[in-house]
Amino acid sequence: MIIQRIGSTEGLKDVFGVKVVPVISLAVVHNGIVSTCGVTAEPTGDVKVQTKKVLASIDGLLEKAGTDKSKLLTAHVWLADMQDFEEHNSVWNEWVDRQNPPVRACVQTPLWRPNILVEIMVTAAQ
Repeated sequence: MIIQRIGSTEGLKDVFGVKVVPVISLAVVHNGIVSTCGVTAEPTGDVKVQTKKVLASIDGLLEKAGTDKSKLLTAHVWLADMQDFEEHNSVWNEWVDRQNPPVRACVQTPLWRPNILVEIMVTAAQ
């Protein structure tokens, strides 16, 4: 059983003002499936700006794992405010591979830092 871990929060001392962050992998690959952590952006800008940054980070993690968004299986989206749903979706729809869209859930929840408006976690095939 081979498990590949890509990136880690180990050693990070301050993330967006949080002094104690959990030790997690940024992505894990097992049996040809890539799972990312929940990805957020800096707590600046509106939901469109943050969504673009989050999706760019996800693209980078997928590339490091040897895959891309055309192989997405699932996406979990958390929005701090569902009033941002349409603006978030406008960025998502520009980014997603329309020939190979994943299944997706999107819910509202308080996020881990004030002014963080979106968090996205994906799984993909390699």
